[in-house]
Parts: sequence; structure tokens; C-alpha cells
Amino acid sequence: MERGGATRPAVRGPGRPLLATVPLPTPPALPALLPTVFTRAFPASLPAVLVTVLMAAGCGPSGRAGAPAPSLPPSPAPSPSATAPKDVCARIVAHWAREVLDGTAYGDYQSMGLSNGQYDILRDAVTAARPVRERQGTAAAHDVIVRHVGEACAARHRAGGPDEGAWR
Repeated sequence: MERGGATRPAVRGPGRPLLATVPLPTPPALPALLPTVFTRAFPASLPAVLVTVLMAAGCGPSGRAGAPAPSLPPSPAPSPSATAPKDVCARIVAHWAREVLDGTAYGDYQSMGLSNGQYDILRDAVTAARPVRERQGTAAAHDVIVRHVGEACAARHRAGGPDEGAWR
């Protein structure tokens, strides 16, 4: 046995016995390294580390005695009012009606995120806008869509919401 004293079995190969041993190197002892680490770096950095940790944890000095405690930041301004349902309806339906008129929409009303009643408004608006597009162009047809959809969504929500069932 050589240095370290530990052995392991050798890999069996041609001409090697099955139980042959090969010496393993011994790593340096951990207790021998610890004094070196602690005497050089640890004592010098310990106070700085402790102060940093305590300050980060809020354990620092509390200020002058009798000083008022810091107040909470002012509350944020109230959020703006929600968009009216008729305006949401008009914006969404007009968008998809323009897409259908231009031939870039695909899918059905559910994939567009519309209700059945909103899709009815869309179809009526596109039907009204097609002849205008043929005579006056796409911009005029888009104006017809915006006007038609705005009026239909306002009428639909005039009483506070659709009245023919929640799905409409």
C-alpha cells in the first residue's frame, strides 16, 4: 500500500487478477484548512457582514427619541371609470366588421369573442357597408360600419344590457 492507505479493486482485464488493489489518494484533512480560512478572511469581514444583515432586516437605529414615525405613502389616485358596455360593444364589433369586410377575418363569432347578438350587428353592418365600398371605396364603407355599429350597440344597451338572454 502506498500513500493514503485506501485501496480499491482494479478493473478486470487480460492478465489482471480480479482482486488486485490500486491505492487511492487521500484528500487533505478539512480541519487543517479551517484555521487558515477563519484567521485570514472571517474576522475582518464579520462586523461588516453583521451590520449589513441587521440593517437590511430593519434592526438598525430607530432615529431620535420622540420623532414621529414615518407616515404611509399617500394612496394612489382612484382608477378611471370603466368603459360603458355600449362603447365596448361598438369597439369590438366595428373591429371585426372591418376585418370581415376586408376579407381578413376567419372563424365564427365565438372565435372573434362576440355574442350571438353582437354577431348579428356585425352581419348587418357588413351588409350595409358592401355596396358603399363598391361605389365610394373602403374608407367610406368603414365609416358606414362605425356609424351602423355605434347605433346598434347603443340601442342594444339602452335598457342596461341585452334582454334576450345572457348569451345574446
